[in-house]
Amino acid sequence: MPKLSIIVPCYYNEDNIPVTVPGLIENEVNFPSEVTFEYVFVDDGSGDATLAALRRAQAQYPDRVRIVELVANVGSYNAIVAGMAHATGDCMAIITADMQDPPELMVQMYDYWKKGFKLVIGNRQDREETGLGQVFARTFHWLMKHLALKNIPDGGFDFVFFDRQVCDDVVRMQERNSNLFYLMIWLGYAYVNIPYVRRKREIGKSRWTLQKKIKLLIDSLLSFSYFPIRAISALGLGLGGVAMLYGLYVIVLKFFSKGEPEGWTTLMVVILFVAAFQMIALGVIGEYVWRGLDAARNRPLYVVKQVHETLVQYNSKAVLPA
Repeated sequence: MPKLSIIVPCYYNEDNIPVTVPGLIENEVNFPSEVTFEYVFVDDGSGDATLAALRRAQAQYPDRVRIVELVANVGSYNAIVAGMAHATGDCMAIITADMQDPPELMVQMYDYWKKGFKLVIGNRQDREETGLGQVFARTFHWLMKHLALKNIPDGGFDFVFFDRQVCDDVVRMQERNSNLFYLMIWLGYAYVNIPYVRRKREIGKSRWTLQKKIKLLIDSLLSFSYFPIRAISALGLGLGGVAMLYGLYVIVLKFFSKGEPEGWTTLMVVILFVAAFQMIALGVIGEYVWRGLDAARNRPLYVVKQVHETLVQYNSKAVLPA
């Protein structure tokens, strides 16, 4: 009997939980009867009553709901890794707590998993962002597809269904400052891409700020692409070539012309341009160096305060010998 673990990262979702949990439970009837379920909710250091709402949901469904309570907020991707590390299913799905992604799509995803696909992606066909946010999102995915991972689907995705083997690979790597979903594609498993239309958010507001989006863009590019460091090298070589040609030009004028070029304005522009390039180059190199230092420290991605187990888990522990 295959077991499906559904991982739900939660951050300030106290109003969503009373709707999300029953919605996920109701979706079970769409699966074949042999499938058993486990719901792993990860409280990512929420400052509201999210944990209390999760505990009430666990009281309603004690045989299905497991809660991983983190000490502090570590970001959605690290919270998901925490949920993956505590999930026990043969296959798993990641879905957001706001129910914008349709749970019923997991039935189709499960069918593909049964056919042997270890990764199934739900690909959003529309975006809730407008204006600058939409431009940023499209630019982000264009850069990633052309500069980093050419085999990623167009558009965004954070609704995935995957095999236990993919879970073990991701958890074992303990990748930090990265993009969890792109990491799953980077592993190289063949995947299926299922397009869907995302629902409009009805409860609460998104905490996916512009600052977090910019950090994700930087993390994703530096984790999966060597383009930034290669671009610095290429631009440095180009500037060196221009400087050499200009130097030869000045030398020729020095020996074969009566008057020397004034060039004060040109010289200052060149100096300022090169200085700006050097600062940018140092910044990019510093990003790589900092990531290397962060990885070398080997600090945990998350710290678990408490795991509120399912009733089945408690009962299984009760019969174990002391």
